[in-house]
Amino acid sequence: MSSHDRTPYLRYADALRHPGDFSTATASFFSEDANINIVHPFNALEGVENYFSSFVRPLQQAFDGLYRRDDILMSGQFEGAHWISATGYYVGHFVRDWIGIRATQTLSYLRYGEFHRIENGKAVESYIFLDIPEFMIACHQWPLTVGPGLSRGYTGLIQGPASRDGFITQDCDPAEGQRSYQIVTDMLLRLATKDEAWRPYWHENMMWYGPGAFGSFLGVEEFASFQVPFESQFEGWSGGLSNNGMTQHFTRFGEGHYTCSGGWPSLTGVNVKPFLGQGPTQERVFMRVCDWWRREEGLLVENWVFVDVPHVLLQLGYDPLPHWPD
Repeated sequence: MSSHDRTPYLRYADALRHPGDFSTATASFFSEDANINIVHPFNALEGVENYFSSFVRPLQQAFDGLYRRDDILMSGQFEGAHWISATGYYVGHFVRDWIGIRATQTLSYLRYGEFHRIENGKAVESYIFLDIPEFMIACHQWPLTVGPGLSRGYTGLIQGPASRDGFITQDCDPAEGQRSYQIVTDMLLRLATKDEAWRPYWHENMMWYGPGAFGSFLGVEEFASFQVPFESQFEGWSGGLSNNGMTQHFTRFGEGHYTCSGGWPSLTGVNVKPFLGQGPTQERVFMRVCDWWRREEGLLVENWVFVDVPHVLLQLGYDPLPHWPD
């Protein structure tokens, strides 16, 4: 099997593209003792059986006709390991309460993003992001609606790539992937700079698709109106490329015109201003973050972002999730 072979994931993704029993596909794709990490309230789940019983089965029980719609799929190497990355939506009728969120009896969308380290055709290490705040906002059950530090960005269903070429099933020209990777890496090194040195890497009409509690923004100026205050809310703000000894990317690679990265955690800083209606706590906060970027020529035009917002809010002393029986 090629170190870039995405066939096992394509088989898994195809099985989830239609309503049905996901147990066989899950057991076939994940290693029996896989280390699987999911956003709060799931967090670390050891082994595929635990993953299925704690996450997959309850999700299928809560959503009639559950299936998955994939927008981006890409494969690559990071520090000698083979990674598969994908993002899109789980779709179904929300008919039974899930993690304490009250069922709406309506068609609902839950955005996902995931990364899998592959060995011998099996996922042995996984990081799975869900935009639970976006889902709760759509269900009219997100508790934070007013207060200092809350976003004014758009929240709603997020589109896949405008170019409609994000689901990559065949290997691309390695030079194109390397170019994508380098543009993103250079841009990330210039975040949190006083002169906003990240700006030249973006098309002026770029789209930044943020997590539900942050919102999405059109254009560099609108994005800057979020990003610059966001950086100022955390003193010593730094991320996965800064060699700060506290955060790192578990993967980062490019394929074709796309790049992805993720960290668990990826960002850190001391909370010195109100953020999401909380604080300032004057305490260090760690953020689990992942991104997908698409470029056109030498400029970034779209960016899909996940942040484990409930996990961040817990560190600020606030639990936004309803409690549910074990």
